[in-house]
Amino acid sequence: MSLLIKRSLVEQAVEQLRERIAQGDWQIGQRLPTEPELALQLGISRNTVREAMRVLAFSGLVEVRQGDGSYLRTAQDPLLAMQAMARCTAEQARETRHILEAEAIGLAALRRTDADLQGLREALAGSAGHFHGDVDHYIRCDLVFHQRLVDAAHNPALSELYRYFSGVVAAALQHSMATVPRCQATFDLHGQILDAIEQRDADRAKHLSRTLIES
Repeated sequence: MSLLIKRSLVEQAVEQLRERIAQGDWQIGQRLPTEPELALQLGISRNTVREAMRVLAFSGLVEVRQGDGSYLRTAQDPLLAMQAMARCTAEQARETRHILEAEAIGLAALRRTDADLQGLREALAGSAGHFHGDVDHYIRCDLVFHQRLVDAAHNPALSELYRYFSGVVAAALQHSMATVPRCQATFDLHGQILDAIEQRDADRAKHLSRTLIES
C-alpha cells in the first residue's frame, strides 16, 4: 500500500509541475526553484519532489545539471510526441522518415563539415562488423550513424526531432532485419549516402536515403 501511495504522490507532483510549466511560470532555460523551495510551494516532501523531477527529466521537459540545479528545457511535453510516435503504423513511420530523415540528409550534403564526415566514417565503421551479427548491437550502432547524418544538417530542431523519432526508426530496423541472410546491398547504401554527402550531392543523397528507407 505504501508504494501505491508514494507513486500516487509523485504522479500528483509531476502533474502540478507540468501545469505550472504550461502556465508559463518559468521561461525556457530558466533555473527552477530548488527542491526545498518546490517542496514548500507544493506542500510535499523533498523526496517526492526529487522523484517528480526525475520523471520530468526523463520525459525531456527538464535538464538536471549536477551541482547546478534543474533548468526548464522546453514548455511542450515531449512525452506526448513520443507516445504519438509509438502509436504510428509502419506506413506512417515510412512517411515521416521520408519527410524528416531524407530531407535532413539533403541538407547535410550541403552543410556538412570535415568533422561531420569523420564522425560519420567512424559510426559507419562501428556498425559494419555487426550487420550480419547481433541485431540489437547493430541497430544501436546504426542509429548513431543515422543521428549523425541528421546532425550534419546543422539544424538543432531537426536533430532533436530525430532523436525523439529514433525509437520508431529502431522498430523499423528490427522488422527489416528479421530476414536471414541479410541483404548486403542494403548496408552498402549507407556508404553510398556518405559518399554523396562528401561530394555535396544533395539530390543523390536524398535519393539514396529514400531507397534505404524503402528497403
